[in-house]
Amino acid sequence: MSWDDDFDADELGGHRHARAQVDDPKARGWRLVGRVGAYAGAVVGVVALVIGAVVAVNVIGQAANPGGFAAPSADGPHVALPPVASASEEPAESDQPADDETVAEGDGEAVDEPTDLSGFTPSSASMPMVDDTWLVDVAAATGIPERALFAYALAHVIVSAEQPECGVDWATIAAIGSIESGHGSHGDTSLDESGHAQPPIIGRALDGNGVAKIGDTDGGALDGDATWDRAVGPMQFIPSTWAKWGADGDGDGVADPNQIDDAALATANYLCASGSMTSAEGWRAAVFSYNHDNDYVDKVAKAAQKYADAAG
Repeated sequence: MSWDDDFDADELGGHRHARAQVDDPKARGWRLVGRVGAYAGAVVGVVALVIGAVVAVNVIGQAANPGGFAAPSADGPHVALPPVASASEEPAESDQPADDETVAEGDGEAVDEPTDLSGFTPSSASMPMVDDTWLVDVAAATGIPERALFAYALAHVIVSAEQPECGVDWATIAAIGSIESGHGSHGDTSLDESGHAQPPIIGRALDGNGVAKIGDTDGGALDGDATWDRAVGPMQFIPSTWAKWGADGDGDGVADPNQIDDAALATANYLCASGSMTSAEGWRAAVFSYNHDNDYVDKVAKAAQKYADAAG
């Protein structure tokens, strides 16, 4: 469930591999151009050709980009893989005081970095570490909170290694996180250092009253409601979807939709299930599968491109 959408019943439900029942925009455009030519007739001669060409360009452009020529790129952003800290940058165990329990986990000599970055270390030592300097710089440029950005970047790094053909990126995941919960800041919620939304983000009951009607599927285990399902966490998964796509992004052995590393990785995997996102059609189909609403896809594209441009 998106805080901004029309609570479409399909928004985080069954997976679609392609958008269905959507008219061919190019065919629609040419039909309109044909009508213009028919109405103008041969009498107007060259003028009709000029008008027809102008209408053709505008109609086809409008069909390809619902927002017109100023609409965001149809295939989303193109951003580089976030840099990962090398294992050689971490201090050897023998170099640390044996009785010093205040040394940040996984944090070596980066004494100039903000101290709250120490909480971003994944629970598992085998998990990749996103470069701290990149996090600080990109967070400042984009306005994305560092803890949330870490989760989006980590998901990008993990999925690029496991599913290199997918092409999902941190900017797209961040755009979805922004729309769904303001990067885990909906209402009075904020992300703690471990990435948990505190208090948990729980959407409205999906009881059919102006929203989708989805009965309880988890006994209230995730959303606290044993009657109706509710969207949960920073990326707003409903329990039945989380049961299929839940992921352990922070390596602690638990898949928790209220933990942003887990939720971001689950989002990336869900998007990749539609196929490659490296083409315009593939990118839009993937985001459309997350929320079956073309306006939603356009919002994600606009936000993702904004982040990509800001990151440089």
